[in-house]
Amino acid sequence: MTITQARTVRPTDTTAADLFDYIDAAPSPHHAVAESAVRLTAAGYSWVDETEVWPSLPGKWFVTRRGALVAWQRPDGASAGTPIRIVGAHTDSPNLRLKPRPDVGKAGYKQVAVEVYGGALLNSWLDRDLGLSGRVMFDSGSGPESVLVHIDEPLARVTQLAIHLDREVNDGLRLDKQIHMAPLWGLGNAGDGDVLAFVAERLGRSAADIVSADLMFHDLTPCSVVGADRSMYAAPRIDNLASCHAATLAMASLKPESVAVMALFDHEEVGSTSATGANGAMLGHLLERIELAAGGDRESYLRSLARSWCLSADGAHAVHPNYLDRYEPDHHVALNGGPVLKVNANVRYATEADGIALFRAAAKQAGVPVQQYSHRTNLACGSTIGPLTAAELGLSTIDVGSPQLSMHSARELGGIEDPALLTKAIAAFLTSAS
Repeated sequence: MTITQARTVRPTDTTAADLFDYIDAAPSPHHAVAESAVRLTAAGYSWVDETEVWPSLPGKWFVTRRGALVAWQRPDGASAGTPIRIVGAHTDSPNLRLKPRPDVGKAGYKQVAVEVYGGALLNSWLDRDLGLSGRVMFDSGSGPESVLVHIDEPLARVTQLAIHLDREVNDGLRLDKQIHMAPLWGLGNAGDGDVLAFVAERLGRSAADIVSADLMFHDLTPCSVVGADRSMYAAPRIDNLASCHAATLAMASLKPESVAVMALFDHEEVGSTSATGANGAMLGHLLERIELAAGGDRESYLRSLARSWCLSADGAHAVHPNYLDRYEPDHHVALNGGPVLKVNANVRYATEADGIALFRAAAKQAGVPVQQYSHRTNLACGSTIGPLTAAELGLSTIDVGSPQLSMHSARELGGIEDPALLTKAIAAFLTSAS
């Protein structure tokens, strides 16, 4: 008898392989920004400080603001009021985030106090080995210093109750976010400051210098190809790092004459109402500054917006064979079927007929198939940054995304061909106005 040892499998597709590297390196929004910045810098983009006066030179630039990033390319000769192609995505995913005083425990166990961030599938976080990531603010003596944290070790675990003590669990698992989701951290009595002291030690810093922290748990299982035919992949945070990655690659491959912007927002999973969210002023302010730096004015900026288009890229629901009754019968979306146009009459998605025509034309130019999704009428429909961006800026917007299963699980499922298809479609959209 031959026994094949279980292991993670890397894809042969180069885009999917790069997505694996991106996701594994980006357990938090702050790391996603850092990973996109690395790829943009390699493609010739330069970071600029949004608190300083910007150069009036054409070129490739990007700014970062905590868990958000905005990049743009404006070629030489682009006149004031030139329309822009914009792609937007979000860097955050549902997870478990540490409370300001995380050290708790009882019955001889050390635990960590967490808050559920976003609409997480809570059961998917049970019995998984969890690492720790985010950022810590240190007092450097001359001001606060932000340091990224990425600890890929099995530090914690949200342990489920044995079935012998909950015989009805398979008839319906009910989890109380406050009571049942506190991970085990170790044995013994919890001491105030233990978690942050551990983080400081791993960073080679003094715990006494910690001012504050934004920390979260992440699943340690690496991305892997799935299926006997290797047609799928499993990974954490596909929603929405798959879109962030595709948008970043598309921006890195732009034609020199393209006028394009990429906005990677934070806090989409909790409503986007923040200084780094799509329901805030960040993108509008930065777009206006880009226009002003190029010699335009408020009038030319508004004219530019009136002729610009935004592509809101976020995950789309692939049809699940075990739950066909939850889907609109004539709008089934397939893994590896290409990017999905998302339409909703109640504007939960921003897509309208002219946007559909525009995106289909760009995808056709790139040789990319397009699918279309409509939510089942008797189920509440989710939303994206699309309607928020459209309303905030009066910007014509199209909602698209890669198909996936297990959305908002600690570990989601996608088609292995879809990362490349989405990247090609976004690149074609960004350059089709050139």
